[in-house]
Amino acid sequence: MTPAQAAAVLQGYWQGEHFADPPAYLDRARALSPVLYDPTSGLALLTGHAAVGAALKSGQVRTSKYAADPAFASSEAARLLAPMMLFHDGASHTRLRSLAQRAFTPRVLEESREFIAGLTDTLLDGAARQAAQNGGEVDAVAALAVPLPVAVIVEMLGLSGDDAGRFKTWAGSVADLIGGLNVPPERWAQVEADAGAMRSYFRTLADDLRAHPRPGLLSALAAAEDGGERLSGDELLANAVLLLVAGHETTSNLLSGSLLALHEWPEERAWLAADPAARVGNAVEELLRFLSPVQGTARFTTAPLTLEGVVLPPELPLLISLAGANRDSAAYPDPHALRLSRENARTHLAFAAGPHYCLGAGLARLEAAVFLTRFLARFPGYRVPEQPLSYLPNFTLRGLRALRVAL
Repeated sequence: MTPAQAAAVLQGYWQGEHFADPPAYLDRARALSPVLYDPTSGLALLTGHAAVGAALKSGQVRTSKYAADPAFASSEAARLLAPMMLFHDGASHTRLRSLAQRAFTPRVLEESREFIAGLTDTLLDGAARQAAQNGGEVDAVAALAVPLPVAVIVEMLGLSGDDAGRFKTWAGSVADLIGGLNVPPERWAQVEADAGAMRSYFRTLADDLRAHPRPGLLSALAAAEDGGERLSGDELLANAVLLLVAGHETTSNLLSGSLLALHEWPEERAWLAADPAARVGNAVEELLRFLSPVQGTARFTTAPLTLEGVVLPPELPLLISLAGANRDSAAYPDPHALRLSRENARTHLAFAAGPHYCLGAGLARLEAAVFLTRFLARFPGYRVPEQPLSYLPNFTLRGLRALRVAL
């Protein structure tokens, strides 16, 4: 590997060249090195499973703070991001996460199973009606993959179902704020307006929920205490929004991507359909590995760090590719093949690892398992017609804009 090769691949990644075909681009980077470091660029790209896992768990690596100019630092968007546990480490992260975990228990998830199943059936009924009026086809993204996780997280948070559309819009703005590429000025203006609207909506919610508790995670978050510590109003807002985005965007991408993948791998689809109750758990793990709905994240080193024999200096930005790690042939034989029975599928890093392991992983698994089981039972012969596929240009999230499905 020459320095010029490393610099070219890193620059291309930073400019979003990998969006066109992430697996191929990440293979190219990994072939140069699973830890691709260019001192001139001042960046490192991690695409190897071992290196990514080690970096995410390392005490010498911290979250990448949202770098911005002073004008942004005083914006509504910056105020919204600052208290998110996603951008905290050490004691402050432990405090925020421990408070959130108290409201996000296995019991709460299990109690949501019946609601998720009923909602899935209602959406499948609606999709069938739409298809009957449209030549047998429906956009599975708009009809199923988006409304299911939106309604689930709105219900679990204890918000009004009437606000589902508003929260979907807000979630899209936060997704662009965290990982969007080349977002035009008018879009940033809308993101800023949405951040202000969110902060206004939630401004007095913490005190209101403590005075008048109601069912849902928001009340539980507002009431949670740890050694007398509670979430402030801004902290409640930021982490509720984080749960909203994590509970919507990522799962939406997983559901629509799964329908496409199962269509493209008919033998795997038949294997799952033969015994969905027993097989859907491992199938979801393999789909998470294969699709990587969260494509990557960012960190920086706080001290010299050696990964895969590559010495990285302190204060180095790390571009961590979860998608690259999940298609690493050193961890997964034939990594670009969907194998729903893959024995080590659960070792994927789709939910990251270490202190920032996804808090909503259990909810995503539950929603995907319920959705796939019921969808395949209802529409066992579904097809995905030939069509151009378009993905949202986002460093963090990879999701289809639309997916026409023939039911």
